[in-house]
Amino acid sequence: MSMTDPVGDMLTRIRNGQRVGKANVGSPASKLRLGVLDVLQREGFIRGYSVSEIRKGVSEIAIELKYFEGNGVIKQIDRVSTPGRRVYSKIKDLPKVYNGLGIAVLSTPRGVLSDQEAREQNVGGEILCKVF
Repeated sequence: MSMTDPVGDMLTRIRNGQRVGKANVGSPASKLRLGVLDVLQREGFIRGYSVSEIRKGVSEIAIELKYFEGNGVIKQIDRVSTPGRRVYSKIKDLPKVYNGLGIAVLSTPRGVLSDQEAREQNVGGEILCKVF
């Protein structure tokens, strides 16, 4: 069966893994998922990730979750743009997540960026998710 929302599936795996206290979670690999994970790692929401090839042409991502004093670093992770409802934003209309304490992850013409990086590069795009 095909998956209709791969990024949403990965975010749900991260959310569920942190709620039960897992150290690592797995997800199928794609360029968009790797871009989102790269932003989450740069912003300090996950410890890291690694890609391993299961068989020729099929890869999996092992995501290492981050905890502080026994609690997950990610308090909330929500999908904004879905396959049935795409949400785009101009640079001047980019949302501030929890007054700048959280981030919005955007897919832009310059790659997958956080909202702060998009403001610095003066580029808008599709809002993939919000993380706090």
